[in-house]
Amino acid sequence: MPPSTSSLFQVPSNWLVLPAHHSTRLHRCFLLTPQFHLQHSDQLCTYRHLADYFHHDSHRSPRRRHSSSSSSSSSPPSITSDDGYEDEKHKQAAREAVSEILQENGVSEEESNEIAIKAPKYLEMLMDSVRDLDELFQSTNSSNTSSSLSSYKKRVFEMGKQKGDKGLVPLLESMVGLPLPSAIHIARYLSAHTPPSLLHKVKYLKEILFSNVDGKVPIASSAQRMMLHLSVPVDEDVQQTLSFLEKIQARRGGLHLLGSGDGSFRYLIESFPRLLLLSVESHMKPMVDFLRYIGVPKDCVRSILLLYPPILFYDIEKEIKPRRQVFTKVYGDDMEFGKLLLKYPWILSTSILKNYEEILTFFYAEKVAVVSIRRAIKGLPVLLGCSVGKLKLMIQQLRELGVTEKMLHQVIGTSPQLLMQKPRELCQVVMYLKGLGLEDESVGRMVGRCPEIFMTNIDKTLKKKVEFLLELGVSRKHLPRVIRKYPELFVCDVNNSMLPRMMYLLKIGLSKREIAFMVGRFSPLLGYSIEEVLRPKYEFLVKGMQKPLEEVVEYPRYFSYSLEKKIKPRFWALKDRNCECSLKDMLGKNDEEFAADYMSGNPPPS
Repeated sequence: MPPSTSSLFQVPSNWLVLPAHHSTRLHRCFLLTPQFHLQHSDQLCTYRHLADYFHHDSHRSPRRRHSSSSSSSSSPPSITSDDGYEDEKHKQAAREAVSEILQENGVSEEESNEIAIKAPKYLEMLMDSVRDLDELFQSTNSSNTSSSLSSYKKRVFEMGKQKGDKGLVPLLESMVGLPLPSAIHIARYLSAHTPPSLLHKVKYLKEILFSNVDGKVPIASSAQRMMLHLSVPVDEDVQQTLSFLEKIQARRGGLHLLGSGDGSFRYLIESFPRLLLLSVESHMKPMVDFLRYIGVPKDCVRSILLLYPPILFYDIEKEIKPRRQVFTKVYGDDMEFGKLLLKYPWILSTSILKNYEEILTFFYAEKVAVVSIRRAIKGLPVLLGCSVGKLKLMIQQLRELGVTEKMLHQVIGTSPQLLMQKPRELCQVVMYLKGLGLEDESVGRMVGRCPEIFMTNIDKTLKKKVEFLLELGVSRKHLPRVIRKYPELFVCDVNNSMLPRMMYLLKIGLSKREIAFMVGRFSPLLGYSIEEVLRPKYEFLVKGMQKPLEEVVEYPRYFSYSLEKKIKPRFWALKDRNCECSLKDMLGKNDEEFAADYMSGNPPPS
């Protein structure tokens, strides 16, 4: 006889048949709980030792079947009612349950309470899970509020224990600042750890990275410069570091958040969860001690670790010391290497080390002096992130401008930043200078004399200096001469240097027209310090030599001579012989000419 239809479709006694609308809640309840597994579609789920998982009190009687036509009288309590699950009393009970889970796993009571308070999303997850199971296995409310809260706390406690994370998830949410999904994921990664050991690592990392931050180390600007001037293929360590920095950069506040624990610690751990697997005593502390040993100041260690976190994974003896030797062979002792590392932590990466060798080969082929190469890399190690192809292009452009080999070597040694400029930006500066009336040869000499000009912004810097000179009264016709004689004017600050010096000259009695005339004849005039040059030489002119101010209008180069070594000695020599002469005659002659004209006893013809 064939089996009956009812026997064919009879579900096992340990299966729970539910309507479709419960499936989402049930999935949330059983998240991370291996005892439960959804079956078929959204109508069946496995029931395995549910009573052991969720402790029922005597007032609760689970329903084995739930009809979709159940009356509203049997619906669960509203979560918005006064005695609902989300009121403050139930939240406090849930916090106590989470705290007890942490204490059970070795965390102190004080720290457990703090973690429970600062893990609201984890708390909400447990409360939602308990509420959903209560809705599935509905019971009458106890009239004893104290007993009800105690039972609720016990259910939250059991729910938390069944999650199996041993309190790691709330710890990661509260102490690291991770969002709940990331905390759950990383907690699985750290399943072999205990909460106390993880807490110790988190505290130590925060201490070395974010304690006593005074802002003196410009981490944000260093990170931005390193990212901007990277033009070589990178290895996995640098790529992960770039991803971490880009996450910080995308936030409001940008890279300035890098030195803030609240702003960056979460992203650091999300990008490098392996940091929490490292031993504090046998790995982290020895690395910090090694950095101090090679000359990195205590307050600067954080800069290296934040700009290049993978350094913490390196073996000091097998990886760092061999890579260090590549540089110490050229730059000397460990202290110099420590300075290099502080300026550019990526020098320890395999991709930057490879590019360093290629850059050396290129410079040697270009016959650049070794001393210039060393000075360039020592002063600007971020140069090692530039590709050889980019360096070739810039050097070719400089030669086309008429920069000689001698000037080129000088530029590489003193201003290697110029080699990292974009070719288009260099061309724009050159075209602007030519537009002012400067010829190619003059522009080439300016590169060798003041390469900083070619790294400035045209609108914000160069045009402002030109406008200042024109407003002062220097004619556009004389601009090329002024610039050729003193191109450093372009790198003087208008508001803090040039304008105050002009105001001082006006104050002592010169007119604006006279100042413009003087600048036209002697461009460096506005480049001199008031206190160190202009004031003492003016006072000696009118008080010591008792000469009229008009003499410096005719001979503004007076301000270029040393007061103690030339002006005073020659003046006293002339005074002893009762000789009178102009400033130009007194100072414009070399020592032999001056001696012949004024010291021989025969004064020169007038």
